Amino acid sequence: MTSVGLMRTANGEPAVRSLALRDRLMRVAEAAVTPLVPADVLDIFHPLRSGADLRARIVSIVPETADAATIVLKPGKDWAGHVPGQYVRVGVDVDGVRLWRTYSLTHGPRADGHISITVKAIPDGAVSNHLVRRARAGQMIQLGQAEGDFVLPDPRPEKLLLVTAGSGVTPVIGMLRNLFSRAEPLDSDIVLLHSALSRSEVIFGRELRAYAAEGRVRLVEMHTDVHGMLDVHDLDSIVPDLAERTTYACGPVGLLDALEEHHTARGLPLHIERFRTAVVATDGEGGTVTFGRSGIIVDGDGATPILDVGESGGVLMPSGCRMGVCFGCVLPLRSGAVRDLRNGEVTVAAPGDGVIIQTCINAAAGPCDIDH
Repeated sequence: MTSVGLMRTANGEPAVRSLALRDRLMRVAEAAVTPLVPADVLDIFHPLRSGADLRARIVSIVPETADAATIVLKPGKDWAGHVPGQYVRVGVDVDGVRLWRTYSLTHGPRADGHISITVKAIPDGAVSNHLVRRARAGQMIQLGQAEGDFVLPDPRPEKLLLVTAGSGVTPVIGMLRNLFSRAEPLDSDIVLLHSALSRSEVIFGRELRAYAAEGRVRLVEMHTDVHGMLDVHDLDSIVPDLAERTTYACGPVGLLDALEEHHTARGLPLHIERFRTAVVATDGEGGTVTFGRSGIIVDGDGATPILDVGESGGVLMPSGCRMGVCFGCVLPLRSGAVRDLRNGEVTVAAPGDGVIIQTCINAAAGPCDIDH
């Protein structure tokens, strides 16, 4: 007969006895923190631990312009990394309500493992103004994993045209920082065409101009206060070898729509990153939006997404990209009518129809009841 020895811990205690003691200690801990559970206490003392909901701690807030700042973050241990050009969802508590927004990742390789987003405060923007004006180092925010396919292929095109406007430069700066951090010589010919309201409002202006002075990019700045709006029909004169270049573009809807039409007509390669979905004018007057489970009723003006309407009324709304791509905001429409802000199409539901809508791209087209 084979003798089986009793498994022991490092200090010589039988393993069974050690496990029993651990269970008793856990029960004592649970009783001590009731109605919380030990995981809630760990969230307070070790919020960035592996296995916890993914969060990040604000390390620093660095002003870029009068209205924009880079938020440097220490992500939790389960952060999986990103590819330059991708974006991330962040959840920020503003006046007691958790709001989710999507921002491009703007850092290059960092030895400290930190990541960064760059945020431009927009009028009436609850999250953007909070992050730029009110957030402080040490504050915790919720974090999603990196998403998006606005990334450079491998191998890279020999000739690139990067067209950006306003905060549309944010995904591109991550690409450039990554490219220029590599030890091997850069084998791409890059033209960066950037438009901003004025020279002082060019986000990362000093860095971009340094890249140009070093010969890493050919930088073409257009300032609306001097040059007016960028006209895509001027591209041939601005970039004479346009037909030889692969274009990556990020900026306002109007610019991207014009570029898409221009490049499609000429069969030129184009990759676009849209921050906001295109919105068409609507002929409806909106209506009340009832959130059935919470009992909250909010007026919808017919032009504001139901997602924003709900958040303005204090409803904790699910959301993601906020531009109709990720389907993180879908909710059941129990009854009523909504209008798709991208194309004006109206969706009508009666009780029992089982209609699901994206709240970020639909507005009330009359009284409607949302199952949330």
